[in-house]
Amino acid sequence: MIEVLAKLGRGPVFLAGEVLECVITFTNPLSASSTSASSEMLAWASAQIHCQFHASENRVALPPSDGSKHDVQAENETVFVPNRGERGQCILSTPPKILFCDLRLDPGESKSYSYCETLPVDGPPSFRGQSVKYVYKLTIGCQRVNSPIKLLRVPFRVLVLHGLKDYQFPQDEAVAPSNPFLEEEEGLKKDSRLADLATELLMVATSRRSLHLYNISNTRGKVGTFCIFKTVYKIGEDVIGTFNFSEGDIPCLQFSVSLQTEESIQEEFQRRRGQPISFTTHARHQESCLHTAQSSFSLPIPLSSTPGFTTNIVSLKWRLHFEFVTSGESAGTCLVRGSQSEAVVWTGVEQMEVDTFSWDLPIKVLPTNPILASYVSQFSSTNSITI
Repeated sequence: MIEVLAKLGRGPVFLAGEVLECVITFTNPLSASSTSASSEMLAWASAQIHCQFHASENRVALPPSDGSKHDVQAENETVFVPNRGERGQCILSTPPKILFCDLRLDPGESKSYSYCETLPVDGPPSFRGQSVKYVYKLTIGCQRVNSPIKLLRVPFRVLVLHGLKDYQFPQDEAVAPSNPFLEEEEGLKKDSRLADLATELLMVATSRRSLHLYNISNTRGKVGTFCIFKTVYKIGEDVIGTFNFSEGDIPCLQFSVSLQTEESIQEEFQRRRGQPISFTTHARHQESCLHTAQSSFSLPIPLSSTPGFTTNIVSLKWRLHFEFVTSGESAGTCLVRGSQSEAVVWTGVEQMEVDTFSWDLPIKVLPTNPILASYVSQFSSTNSITI
């Protein structure tokens, strides 16, 4: 028996273009003093990253794929096929890397191997939607002699920040800040610079603030105004907005604000022409506001959510969805006098005419620091298998 342990040192979330590093340890757990202790042999081990795509048959019409040839190879049980047994199509993969050949482990002995690979920048982000899914995995395959291949899959999350692909790093490293007491490999040095650049680009894009003021009106007149100071956010931030109903002509009885994503399939891949867009609500605020002059809301963007993106098949956009309930009467008729005595009691009317209308405000949501997103990731940094 051999235990295979794979550990992602920095966490299970990465930016496209970063270097994924995984330490893979092979252990013969039996001690030398055990009566049944014996040496264990593995013929080979290999590792590869791939992105698996799965689409809902009811929503997406995909052209026929050539994935049948992989199934033929998988039956042989001697070829390393990372997506063997997986649903959907493998749309992206890195070249496989051999970790070792003919490994012998004595009782109690362990050997570790480091796997490093740059994540492709032209791939989609990790996404689990109502119509499509993009799932990234690192698959480690190993085989005993005359035995079937065993696969250890390590799922991880990929965030895509547009603009990093075309950035050219300076060739003169003398001007770049560095620590003379540390020796860094060129790949790791570039990887750290890429993460720093991404953090800087995100900070610049999401720190710009300017007053955006919108008039809220229906067919009968002005209801109020809405104010928001920015429309570009990172996942993990809060969307904050304020309302002013003091200058409105129409009383607002209630409002709600929903933070939503809209998932739309490109027209050529739609199962039915004109099929509706899928909406997902991530946060919601609702408030009764009759005779309220000002109000506000704060909606958190979950760290586990997917920033907006577009591929040749699907598009994901973010928006604020507003719903307003206004009175069909004047503000003074919303209260009635309940007593004719000296002590006046005002109560709300039992019935009144209302009007409802909605409004959508598009916003832009970008990725965040992958280390921050790792804290709430559903994936584990450590995965293991016994063969």
